[in-house]
Amino acid sequence: MSLLGVIRFRVCVHSTKLISSQFGRQLLQPLGIKMSDHNPTIVSSPDGMDVAAMRKKYKTGHEAFVEDHLVAKEPIEQFTDWFKTARQLNGIEEANAMTLATATKDGRPSARWVLLKGYGKEGFKFYTNYESRKSKELLENPFACLVFYWAALSRSVRIEGRVEKLSEEESTQYFHSRPFDSQIGACVSHQSTVIESRDVLTTRDAELKEQYKDKEVPKPDYWGGFIVIPEVVEFWQGQSNRLHDRIVFRRPQDGETPDGKLLHQGDDGWVYTRLSP
Repeated sequence: MSLLGVIRFRVCVHSTKLISSQFGRQLLQPLGIKMSDHNPTIVSSPDGMDVAAMRKKYKTGHEAFVEDHLVAKEPIEQFTDWFKTARQLNGIEEANAMTLATATKDGRPSARWVLLKGYGKEGFKFYTNYESRKSKELLENPFACLVFYWAALSRSVRIEGRVEKLSEEESTQYFHSRPFDSQIGACVSHQSTVIESRDVLTTRDAELKEQYKDKEVPKPDYWGGFIVIPEVVEFWQGQSNRLHDRIVFRRPQDGETPDGKLLHQGDDGWVYTRLSP
């Protein structure tokens, strides 16, 4: 290391120690900067686990996901290719599992796992209880984000878009395609409401199974589907050096013209670009 490098290193070390000290805190206070009471040199957990050191190796540079690897210049066919690979991999048990992020009208977010139950150029479909928290948020703020993560492939897909309810006919058709126990479960659970104990569920479950053992289970009015109509679709592939690949498809803005360098013309009214990780 050069003399200048040594000087810079020592200045950095002493600066860190200074800022971490009580004197350093007093210096920063007039600037409106508050230091955490935790030791800034240790990132861990209550049980002493070194969480900061947890690191997974992804792909290497020669496995990079570049534009030439796109199977299509629009996101639905590209998603189909990645989804098919994930479904066929033994290490991925539920390739259709996705995080659904919603927000209230004043911007308070929430997220949970749901299962993809259909998709196409029109959008991505899932089913739920319309009285649940997620549904209430979607009905008052009809925008959502879906995230698929397939760890075994070091791949993720993020979808942003407007949300609409599916028709009653389509929801009913899907409801009756579900296993009997799942149909009963939808009738038993008033999702997101407070209950006294699990016994409330198991008792009602047994009652309804007896009631409908020889009959068709009626779909509850409060149960049905949503569709996320994609406006942005990002394909992410991890790299061990953290220079991850991010190719994003989106709808062009008014008057926007692809230049073939930063913004590329896609198919079916899409454009695509690469983002820095």
